[in-house]
Amino acid sequence: MHAYRSHTCADLNINNVGETIRLSGWVHRVRDHGGLLFIDLRDHYGMTQVLCDPDSPVFKEVEKLRSEWCIRIDGTVKARDAELVNPKIPTGEIEVFIRDLEVLGAANELPLMVFGEQEYPEETRLKYRYLDLRREKLQKNMKMRSDVVASMRRRMWDQGFREFQTPIITASSPEGARDFLVPSRLHPGKFYALPQAPQQFKQLIMVSGYDKYFQIAPCFRDEDPRADRSPTDFYQLDLEMSFVDQQDIFDTIQPVLTGVFEEFGGGRTVDQTWEQISYRDAALWYGSDKPDLRNPIKMQVVSEHFAGSGFAIFAKLLEQEGTEIRAIPAPKGGSRKFCDRMNAFAQKEGLPGMGYIFWRDQGDGMEAAGPLAKNIGPERTEAIRQQLGLGVGDAAFFLGGKPKAFEGVAGKARMVIGDELGLTDKERFAFAWIVDFPIYEQDEETGKIDFEHNPFSMPQGGMEALQGDPLQVLGYQYDLACNGYELLSGAIRNHRPEIMFKAFEIAGYGKEEVENRFGGMVNAFQYGAPPHGGCAAGIDRIVMLLADEANIREVIMFPMNQRAEDLMMAAPSEPTNEQLRELSLRVIAPE
Repeated sequence: MHAYRSHTCADLNINNVGETIRLSGWVHRVRDHGGLLFIDLRDHYGMTQVLCDPDSPVFKEVEKLRSEWCIRIDGTVKARDAELVNPKIPTGEIEVFIRDLEVLGAANELPLMVFGEQEYPEETRLKYRYLDLRREKLQKNMKMRSDVVASMRRRMWDQGFREFQTPIITASSPEGARDFLVPSRLHPGKFYALPQAPQQFKQLIMVSGYDKYFQIAPCFRDEDPRADRSPTDFYQLDLEMSFVDQQDIFDTIQPVLTGVFEEFGGGRTVDQTWEQISYRDAALWYGSDKPDLRNPIKMQVVSEHFAGSGFAIFAKLLEQEGTEIRAIPAPKGGSRKFCDRMNAFAQKEGLPGMGYIFWRDQGDGMEAAGPLAKNIGPERTEAIRQQLGLGVGDAAFFLGGKPKAFEGVAGKARMVIGDELGLTDKERFAFAWIVDFPIYEQDEETGKIDFEHNPFSMPQGGMEALQGDPLQVLGYQYDLACNGYELLSGAIRNHRPEIMFKAFEIAGYGKEEVENRFGGMVNAFQYGAPPHGGCAAGIDRIVMLLADEANIREVIMFPMNQRAEDLMMAAPSEPTNEQLRELSLRVIAPE
């Protein structure tokens, strides 16, 4: 017999009754039924109930066992009594009578329990992550993550892609976040960077004549943590293709992600048609460039109904340039109680409040109620109702000002309304391509033009588009939104050096600076670069959605805490003086 096991803790069933077997695993829990000891023995694959009574030659040793001791047992498989069968587990028809026991690893008193679903502080969970990872939910999440990555790889190979690896130690690259810098021992005073993404390398792979590339790529960004973002490193499904346009990228990645969500989505509906929404429309309708389309509410501009109206706050606001009033329809939200709740929500978000109108049945007809309705009068109120397609029992909420100042709050309000009124379909994965991103933005205070999004995207219209108003230039850039999260970002690349130099010139970067910062790529484009494009999908975030988790740390095996610290390995740590001398570095204490 094998030194540690003849079966796993998920293998045994009624057909094994009478066999002598060997199992190894962890003591999940111990139950003492008046001298009869029951142990749930757990390994990576499942659970088997083992038992021991005073007739067993190792009863005294079994009495000493505690939770999370790692043990090996030999025993005889027995059928459970019919009334004691556990249909919830594969081994529920049998139990194993212990004949021999070996303690492979005793456990000290536990800082957190593996059995049960008790909540523990995040600091405790991360410091003792190896224990946390033994818990059923995290075992399930990590298995899913591994299976999702394997599924992605298979689907990419099936589409004719090959996987190539790109460097981990490289030069700094402007991906929109801070680099992690690595000092060079051989070149004192100079630094490498960990790649924020394989962006430049995958483009160079296309220049090198490889038609389709993909990689499960580690990426490193020194970012502030959020619930849906790791503060240090993450993994993405990275791909690039030559001789393609934007739609080709969409048609390539959609079946891969659709298949993954169908395979691991737990039976939830997966959208087969992915709507394409412009960046500006997404901001207008949803207050976000990563809209949650499970919520059917679309916001609308209603400025004309308030211009010159009796509601002085909005009327005066509209006299200022660049302002507008937007309405958030709220089907079934037509009660003063609900409207007051939403008004309180707006105040928590730092606004004075949120105007509203609701429509109620007065027996002989419909009546518009609320402070706004009284101020603007029945004619304007009716025009708003008709524009929004609302009726009795419905409401509408209003926000005004410069869109960028209130869009975020409006988007949050839209989601709260959808959730509270039961309009959001929770059993669905709703996808949308966000397209037509503006390449440039203007600083309101300085008037300076700079890149709003990826500077390496091909402008729509090429060189000709760059001759006009920069703020009207759109890029062949796209994001994929799902259930309120950005899952993927990509672009058709600007592979023409003359267009690239012009695009950077508009943002104030001279030719020499571009050549210094991106010399490798710019030089390569001088030698017959093909049109190319690609995208990258965040694996951590995809698994977070599939596992129905609200925090990305629940699907990362060894995550950092909110302060970007690894409590288990005590990182970051102070270097020794010897290490600093080797690297020609000196640490200056912050003031």
